[in-house]
Amino acid sequence: MSATTKSRRKLSVTFTSDLDAEDDRPATSSTSAKPDRPKSKSLEYVALSTVPLVLVLGNSMLVPILPTLRQELGISQFQTSLVISLFSFAAALIIPVAGYLSDRFSRKAVIVPSLIVYGSAGVLAGFGAIWDSYGVLIAARALQGIGAAGTAPIAMALVGDLYKDGEESRALGLIEASNGTGKVVSPILGSLLALIVWYAAFFAFPVFCLLSLLGVLFLIKEPKRQNEPKPISQYLRSVRQIFADRGRWLISSFFAGSLALFILFGVLFFLSDILEKPPYSIEGVRKGLVLAIPLFGMVTTAYATGAVIRKNGVLIRLLMNIGLAMMTASLALAIWFNANLYVFIGLLTVSSIGTGLLLPCLNTMITGAVDKAERGMITSLYSSLRFFGVAVGPPLFGWLMAKSHTIVFVTVSALALAALALVFFLVKPGKQVQ
Repeated sequence: MSATTKSRRKLSVTFTSDLDAEDDRPATSSTSAKPDRPKSKSLEYVALSTVPLVLVLGNSMLVPILPTLRQELGISQFQTSLVISLFSFAAALIIPVAGYLSDRFSRKAVIVPSLIVYGSAGVLAGFGAIWDSYGVLIAARALQGIGAAGTAPIAMALVGDLYKDGEESRALGLIEASNGTGKVVSPILGSLLALIVWYAAFFAFPVFCLLSLLGVLFLIKEPKRQNEPKPISQYLRSVRQIFADRGRWLISSFFAGSLALFILFGVLFFLSDILEKPPYSIEGVRKGLVLAIPLFGMVTTAYATGAVIRKNGVLIRLLMNIGLAMMTASLALAIWFNANLYVFIGLLTVSSIGTGLLLPCLNTMITGAVDKAERGMITSLYSSLRFFGVAVGPPLFGWLMAKSHTIVFVTVSALALAALALVFFLVKPGKQVQ
């Protein structure tokens, strides 16, 4: 073998190795060097998943103690509902601001102080409960909502900064599964903490915030930015241009994601209400375990979906449409089969599995839709609409339930069918999602 041939082979091996190394780098639009990252991505995944988990715990863990809170503070049903709704509305309003700040400075520069505000406001809410001060309690809950705005929505943008291809989809699926896991365990955890003292959940929550804060600080190394942030006028023009170019499928995706959570929280509110009434009379931890059944279906499906889609546009489109079709069919069947509890829970579980197919696909498309410079704003707008879906679900379902249980499922199955039509005709990712 000639020296020239050996040299060419050596050059070929070196070039291939360089390409492989390049493929392992996280996809960022404004970094030119591989950031200093922990050796174990599992630790990063764990730290990232704690952020949406504490977000869910901050709201859902309080649901079991609301009747006691109303009695202890002597407040009305509407004032009690504000303990949950004001948190969600405050977060929904502030999320776009948090998204802009994360684009201008950094993701961790928003997440870290947000977790501090979130946890500290939980302590203040606990003292409001001890002092029998509804004013202090509700002000603290609004402050918690402001802190919540800079947590899970910004963590979604951070995933887009850190990973690419299959890793990004897997991490986004894990975040959605963590969100769902929080929904599963929080009512049970809230009920157990109430056995100590009814306001224990307010003081337990900051502990979870502290653990998440430590994980974000020490386990996640955010890629360094080398480009200067855009001036606000240029930044807003870029965001407007994104919607001008991709608004048709982005808005359809936003609607589908917010509707999925509106339906999920609405049907859980419906189920929670009928479980406490005869002939079932299921309350406390037992009720939490029953509510966990459809949520568990969503959690496991979301994690599996995130692990397999790997930015495959054909598979993403297929799973989104299957998920929405499952939601539409199961909710339509619930019009006639909501009297049998076992069949009804089975139908709600099928709908939740459909939600688990849909949400990781939407997350992957939306985080990959834009460059890093505007990613925080786009993911935040999406998260803001999801928060509104969560906030309006229970009260709207309650209003519909007062009219007729049939009207409830006619309405939500029609909405799911509308979302299916929008996604089928307007959301058509390429063979490989960016």
